[in-house]
Order: sequence, then structure tokens, then C-alpha cells
Amino acid sequence: MIEINGSNLDIYSFSKVVKDYELIEVSKSSKELVQVARKYVEEVIESEVPTYGINTGFGNLSVVSIKKNDVSKLQENLIKSHACGVGEPFSEMVVRGMLLLRINALIKGFSGIRLNVIEKMVEFLNKNLIPVVYSQGSLGASGDLAPLSHMALPLIGLGEVYYKNQRMDALEGLRLANIKPLKNLQAKEGLSLINGTQAMTSVAGIAILEAQKLVKLSEHVLALTMEALTGIDDVFFNKIHTLRNQPGQIQVAKDMLKILDESKLITKQGEKRIQDAYSLRCSPQVIGASLDAVNYCKIVIESEMNAVTDNPLVFAEEKRVISAGNFHGQPIALVMDYLSNSMSELANISERRLERMVNSNLSNGLPAFLVKNPGINSGFMIVQYSAASLVSENKSLSHPASVDSIPSSANQEDHVSMGTIGARKARQIIGNSEKVLAMELFTALQAIDFRDISKMSSSTKKIYEFIRKNVPFIEEDVIMYKSIHKVQELINTDEFNKLIGLECE
Repeated sequence: MIEINGSNLDIYSFSKVVKDYELIEVSKSSKELVQVARKYVEEVIESEVPTYGINTGFGNLSVVSIKKNDVSKLQENLIKSHACGVGEPFSEMVVRGMLLLRINALIKGFSGIRLNVIEKMVEFLNKNLIPVVYSQGSLGASGDLAPLSHMALPLIGLGEVYYKNQRMDALEGLRLANIKPLKNLQAKEGLSLINGTQAMTSVAGIAILEAQKLVKLSEHVLALTMEALTGIDDVFFNKIHTLRNQPGQIQVAKDMLKILDESKLITKQGEKRIQDAYSLRCSPQVIGASLDAVNYCKIVIESEMNAVTDNPLVFAEEKRVISAGNFHGQPIALVMDYLSNSMSELANISERRLERMVNSNLSNGLPAFLVKNPGINSGFMIVQYSAASLVSENKSLSHPASVDSIPSSANQEDHVSMGTIGARKARQIIGNSEKVLAMELFTALQAIDFRDISKMSSSTKKIYEFIRKNVPFIEEDVIMYKSIHKVQELINTDEFNKLIGLECE
């Protein structure tokens, strides 16, 4: 059971809840803050003073006053009318993250929502009753209005849910999960549920977890390729990297020396050649820069996980309700574009290393396309084509989402972040880059079989043996996609994660 208080989530506790189904509970102090804010909202309702989000319309309709008797209907109408999502539904993991993050924002006590609404969301999360939320339709300012509306609908018995891997009407799911829907939403509550950045932040949080793994995978695949190409390990000498003063670069060089420790396939400067190509020689600089990018993006995302992104904000102590712009997703949009570019680069340099292994003019003595009888056999020729295709696709996807904007709500909302698009693209790029690295790994093992396996480092030898249990050496042409897909499957197992130094997720 993880106790949340609005300020204590990090990427690891987030992962425990969204991926490992850890249960949550709200701290006592947070419950008290929620109740204080709600009491003040009720005072505003009774006063009938026009206050945005409580007794007025929304967006460009904020000039329209709503009668006290219609306030509850206003909130339900808001949820229904804003549920305009399209495309494929988000994964269960993303929606669990949305629920967790929205709860964490609401319990800070600046939203004015009733405690029982929050407790209903906690019940959904803990019983794993997951709203069906469509992935497209958010501009990323005024928050993730469409996705969060789909998340909110089942709280009042509307929309659809997943329960025990089955998609169904919300009321049926509520019945099976033994959860009673809320009778209604009261003043401010519809807006409190949907005005925030929790869809983009959930996707971004998962992207950070995937990116951390991708950097670690890149190091180990690089090590195998270094052995396959008899690379020069002088480039990892510590003093080179301390002179550059970039922490990621220093860390990657340190990791590479550890992974390649005692390898007899690695060479020294001048032993076979004076220098390697940039894709080997500059690998600490490139992978290290991506590591620094991931670490920076993680800081921003963790800050957002513990942020209040509601509008309007309720300041009960000051007796004020202020409409501002914390829902704007610009911080997430910018770092997701940064993450996209840094993950694209891991695939870029990976494909160049793959090319060196299959090209007999660049491979330091390996046969053309890594097959014993080239000509009648094409070997690994098209593995490089496929990797190059994904790298090119990543370049298109890396166009920044955050530089785009389009006005909405009759030009009241005239600058938006596109942060949810940026986060979704980042995960697409990470998925593509993982495939490229899987292809490089597949190719490196084939290349190493033309060297001397007994000379591998102990770290790389373990990876070699683990993959070779399921993916054999290619003697002559076979249907290649089966092996590529198998390698990608294997690098996502707990056993492989342990081999590259990652905790099981």
C-alpha cells in the first residue's frame, strides 16, 4: 500500500502503481485539506457570486451565469460534451497512471472537489476498473480535456470500462467490480476532474521508464558491437570524459569499461588501427547526451506528477477562487520533444554500427552481410534496410509537437501545447528505437560468431548465451523476421533486464 499526499510521487512509485498494481491510500492530512477547500466552494455556491467553473459556463461561455439549481447538471454536461476522444484507446497502464496522477493533484486541496469523489477514483484504481480512454483528441491546454472526460464518465456510470481484460459498458463493469457510481457531480467537480495534464504526464512517465531502459540497452548492445568489430577501448579512458565535464558521458564511459572488462576481442589504439569511426569512437558522447536528456526530463515529469494543474484554483485561506493557467502543458510538451530527439539518436547511431558489421568494406575482416556464402545468400543485408526504415520514420516523428498551436473555444484558448501528442510520439520513437537496437544485437551476435566467442567479456558472454538459447547462428538464408521478433521479445524479459542491470519491472 502506497500512501500518497500530493507531493511524494516519483517515477518509481508511479511505476509500482501503474505497472505492478500496487494499492494506494490518501493521507489523512490530505483528506483534511480537501474538505477545507470544499467547504469554501459551498460558501461560494450559496453566495451566488459569479465564479468561473462553479456557477458559470466554460471557456468562451464563461460570461454565462448558471442558476444554483442547474450547477450539478452543468458539471455532468461538461463531462459528456467534452468526451470527444478518437483513435485507439490508451493502454490500461496509461489510464491507471491518469487516475493516480489526477487523485494526487486533487488531494492537495486547491480544487474544491468532494472527498467522496476522490475516494471513488481510488476505488476504481485499487479494484482495477479501468475507463476506456481514447488516445487522440487533446490539445494539451485547458488540460487533457477529452481524455480526462473519458476517464471521468464511468465515475457517474457513463462510458465504457475494462474489467478483467474485458471491455464493457460502465454500469456492467461497476456491477462486476462491486462499485457504486456517484449519484451526481456537484459544483466545480466536473471541471476539477478534467482540467489538468494527467493524460500527457502519464504517457510521459511511462516514456521515461522506457527511455531509461533504452539507454541501458544501448550500452550493452554497443559493447557487443565493439567486440564484433574489434573496437578500440582507449576511447573509454576516464580522463577523456572528465575533461568534457558532461555527467552522462562520464557515466557511459565508466559503464562501458565495466561491461567490456577482460574482453580479448577489444583492441588498443595502434594495435590494428589508429582510430574507429564515430559510431564507435563517439558513443559515450552520444549515448551520454541521451542519458542526460532522460535524467532532465525525469525531473520535469516528477515535478508535474506532484503539481496542481486545475483551473480555477481554490485558495480557501484567502477566500479566493482564481482562474489561471496551470493546465497548460508546455513543460511536458517541451521535454517530450527533447526526449523524442534523444531517443531517436540512440537508433541513429545504432543503425550506423549495424551497417559497419554487414558491410565488408567497414567490418574489419567480417564476411559480406555476415553469411558464409554471400551471393546465393543475402544474409543480414535487409536487416540493415529495416533498421534504416525505422530510423527514417523516427526522423519524421521527431518534428517537435510543442512548436505547433491552434486556437480553440472561439479564440479564448488561443495558444495550446500539443503536449499529449508530444508524449505519444515519444513512446512511438522509443518503440522504434528498441526495434533498431534489437536488430543491432541480432547482427552483433552473428558477427561475433565469426570471431572467437571464448574471448568475449563475462558480461557480453552472458547476453550472447541467453539470446543464443532461442536464436541460432544463421548458416544460410532463413525467414529473418522470426529471429528479429524473438530477439525483441527476449530483451523485454525479466531475465534480460537482470543481465543488463535493470530491476525487474
